[in-house]
Amino acid sequence: MAPSLRDEIQQKKPFSSLGVEAFLNLQRTSAGLLQAHATFLKAWGLTPTQYNVLRILRGAHPDTLACREVGNRMVTPVPDVTRLLDRLEKRELVRRERHEQDRRVVRVGITKAGLDALAALDEPLNGWVEKYIGHMDDERLAHLVELLEALRSKL
Repeated sequence: MAPSLRDEIQQKKPFSSLGVEAFLNLQRTSAGLLQAHATFLKAWGLTPTQYNVLRILRGAHPDTLACREVGNRMVTPVPDVTRLLDRLEKRELVRRERHEQDRRVVRVGITKAGLDALAALDEPLNGWVEKYIGHMDDERLAHLVELLEALRSKL
């Protein structure tokens, strides 16, 4: 059995409420998973936000998306999608083009190099997910998804 949050953070006093304990557990777990995910992706030369953008664009492929649409679909929104796209375009993982009818709109799509990078990552990432989440059966995972969606519904 995993150590309790109180043990991990060496807190002697009880939490002020079960809600506070649940919230802090969620924060601690999220931070740990995000750090492990960033470390994993670093070996592939990507950040979690870059990976997220590539997955969004692969999902839309062969269509392109307006930059604003990419930002709206991100799991963890970032304030400056343009700079994020600049870095991906510089590596030739995405391409940008002006919309034909409205030159103010910039559309972005994934390149073959971007698709290849994701294809090379798919299996290793599935293994990474299995390492951290595979110990839970489908029933527990479905319940976790349901609980997280219930929490997010209040945001």
